[in-house]
Amino acid sequence: MNKTHIAMMSAAMLIASCTGGTDTQADGTVIGRQEITVEGGRLTPEALWAMGRIGSAAISPDAQKVAYTVSYYSVPENRSHNVIYLMNADGSGNTLLTQGAGNEGSPCWIKGGAKLAYLSAANGKSEVWEMNPDGTGRTMIASYDGGDIEGFAFSPDEKKLLFIAQVKYGQTTADIYPDLPLASGRIVNDLMYKHWDEWVSSIPHPFVADFDGKAISGVTDLLEGEPYESPMKPFGGIEQLAWSPDSKTIAYTCRKKTGKAYALSTDSDIYLYDIATRKTVNLCKAEGEADQNMGYDTNPQFSPDGQYVAWQSMARDGYESDRNRLCTYNLADGTKRYVTESFDSGVDSYCWGSDSRSLYFTGVWHATKMVYSTDLEGNVKKLTEGTYDYEGVSLMGNRLLCKRHSMSTPDDLYAINPENGEVAQLTRENKHILDQIEMGRVEERWMKTTDGKEMLVWIIYPPQFDPAKKYPTLLYCEGGPQSPVSQFWSYRWNFQMMAANDYIIVAPNRRGLPGFGSEWLEEISGDYGGQCMKDYLTAIDTFASEPFVDRDHLGCVGASFGGFSVYWLAGHHDGRFKAFIAHDGIFNIEQQYLETEEMWFANWDMGGAYWDRSNAVAQRTFANSPHKFVDRWDTPILCIHGEKDYRILASQGMSAFNAAILRGIPAQLLIYPDENHWVLRPQNGILWQRTFFAWLDRWLKE
Repeated sequence: MNKTHIAMMSAAMLIASCTGGTDTQADGTVIGRQEITVEGGRLTPEALWAMGRIGSAAISPDAQKVAYTVSYYSVPENRSHNVIYLMNADGSGNTLLTQGAGNEGSPCWIKGGAKLAYLSAANGKSEVWEMNPDGTGRTMIASYDGGDIEGFAFSPDEKKLLFIAQVKYGQTTADIYPDLPLASGRIVNDLMYKHWDEWVSSIPHPFVADFDGKAISGVTDLLEGEPYESPMKPFGGIEQLAWSPDSKTIAYTCRKKTGKAYALSTDSDIYLYDIATRKTVNLCKAEGEADQNMGYDTNPQFSPDGQYVAWQSMARDGYESDRNRLCTYNLADGTKRYVTESFDSGVDSYCWGSDSRSLYFTGVWHATKMVYSTDLEGNVKKLTEGTYDYEGVSLMGNRLLCKRHSMSTPDDLYAINPENGEVAQLTRENKHILDQIEMGRVEERWMKTTDGKEMLVWIIYPPQFDPAKKYPTLLYCEGGPQSPVSQFWSYRWNFQMMAANDYIIVAPNRRGLPGFGSEWLEEISGDYGGQCMKDYLTAIDTFASEPFVDRDHLGCVGASFGGFSVYWLAGHHDGRFKAFIAHDGIFNIEQQYLETEEMWFANWDMGGAYWDRSNAVAQRTFANSPHKFVDRWDTPILCIHGEKDYRILASQGMSAFNAAILRGIPAQLLIYPDENHWVLRPQNGILWQRTFFAWLDRWLKE
C-alpha cells in the first residue's frame, strides 16, 4: 500500500483541494483562515481541522518572492478551500491574494516575474489564469474544451503550455449498447478496472499547446491514441513532466502497460518527446544498453544547462517500495549514473543546483527526514540536523526552500543555506492556534530486538506528564508496510492528539521501515507474521516496564498494514492488550490477494499466489492471515473502513467485525460509504477522532 516515491500520503490527499476543482458554495462563501479558541490548552479534533495546510510553493525568477498555497477546512460546511499567498523571500510582507470562493492553486511565475499563473475554477472548471503579483488583473489565459486542466507548466520561452487533462479510457456500457444509456452495469474484460478509489473510465494525458501570451491554440496530445497514463495514477502530477531549458523537448513519466500487464508491473520509464518531430525516445531502455531498468522511474528534471536529465529510479520490477535512487543521464553520450548510492535509503524529493553539477534531495535516515546534497560523482553530504522532517526542496537563489514539520508542529516553509546549514522559518501559518496548545514531549529511544538489533522507538508523552502517575499506553502500528515512522504530522493519526487525551504512545520503527538500511527495510516482504511482529512486542514490552505505564491498560492501534498488524496481534498478544483499533486493515490475506488491484504489491510483499503450493514464502504469508487466528481473539476491537477503498476492500473490515461479534467479543464498526483509504471530509474526520477516543476511553480508562 506504500508509495515511497510519494513524499507523504497525507499531503498527496490534498490534491483534490489544490488543483482548482469546482468546490464552490452557491452563496459564494469563502473558507479562509479559521479562528478558534482552544479550551484547556490541549489539542482537539476541532483545532486540528482548523489548521491551514500549506501546499505547493513557487519562487519568483529573481528569488525575491514566494507564492504558495494553503488549504483551509470548514467543519460546518464539510468542505475545503484552496488559496494563494505571496510573501517576500525572507518571510515578510505575507499577503493573501485569493479573492473568490473558487479554489485557486498551483501558482507559477511567468512573463519575467511580472505575472503569476495559477489554476482557478472561477468559471466552473479548472483553467489557467494569470494575475499581477498584488492579486489584481485576473484573466483567464488557457482553457481546454476537453475538460479540466489538472496541472500545467509553461515552456522556458513561454511560447508553449504543457498541461494535464483526462482522456476517455476503454468502452462504456453505452458504447457497447447505445440503446441502454441508463444501464449502470460495467462490463469488465481485464484487470485494473478499479484503482485506489475510482472505477477507471478516464486516464491523464500530457498535452502541449502554443501560447501567445493570451490564449492557447494547436493542442496536441503527446500520447495521442495510446491507452497509457502520464502522469501515473493515483498521485502523479506535473512533477512527472518536465521542460528542457531550450523549450524543444518534454520529458515525461509513463508505464506503457494496460490491464493485467499494468497490474503486475511497476516498470515505468522516462521518455523524451521532441516538439518539432513528435518523436519519443525511452531513456531507461536504450537499445543495446546494459542498464535496462525495470522498476519505477519517475519525476524527471533537466539540469539548468540542459546537459543532463535526472530522475528517481527503483531497480526492481514489482517492488513499489524499493530504494529510490537519484539517477542522472548525460544527454550527449547517454551515460547514466546513480548519484545517491552511498545513501542507503530512498530519495523522496530533489532539485538541481544552479551549477548543473550538484543536486539537493530529501531522504529519511534514523526516523527523521533531512536535506542532503550530492554531486555528479555521488559524494553525498548531509545539510540539516534536528528532530524534524523536511519535505520537498527547491532552489531559491543561493538558498533552498522546503516545508518542515514534526510530530509537534504542522508544515511551514523554511529557507536553508546549503553552505552552512542555517535554517530560517518563513511562515507561521498556524501560530494563532499552536500558541494556545501545550504539546507533549517526544523522546527517542533505542531498544534491543529479539534478534539482537537496535530499534529506534518514538515515545510521545501527554502534556504535563507526571512520572508519579500511571498512564494507559498505546502501541502504534505503522502502515505502508514500508512507510517511515519519522517526524510526520498527521491530520488523523496524530500522536499529539492521542497524548492530549492522556495516552502515552509507543511508535516503533519496526522491521520493514526505511531509514535504517536496505537489509532492515526488506526483512518484512514475505514475512508479515515474522520479525516485524516481534519488534512490535519488543517495543511495548520494553516500555511497559516503566513505572508510569499502566500495564493493565495497554491498547494497540494502526491503519493499512498497521490495521493488518492489529488484526494479527489480536490473535497473538497473550493478554497484553485491552483494546484494539484497526483502520483499513487486511483481515483475510487470501481474500485480499484477489480483491486488491495493484497485483505487483501482493506478489512482492506476499510472495505470490495462495494457490501456488510449491511457493514456501507465499504459503508462509497466507498461513499467517489474521482470520485464521480468530479463535484466539479475546479483546474488544473497533474496525474502521471506507467503502471507496479499493486497495483494501471494506469487506475486510466488515469480516473482522462480524467475526468478533460471532465470537462474542465486544466490537464496533465505523464504516464510511464515501471515504477511501483515508478520511478526507472534515465531519468524517471529526467523527473518526470521537469514535477512536470513545472506544479507547471505554476500555482503557474505565
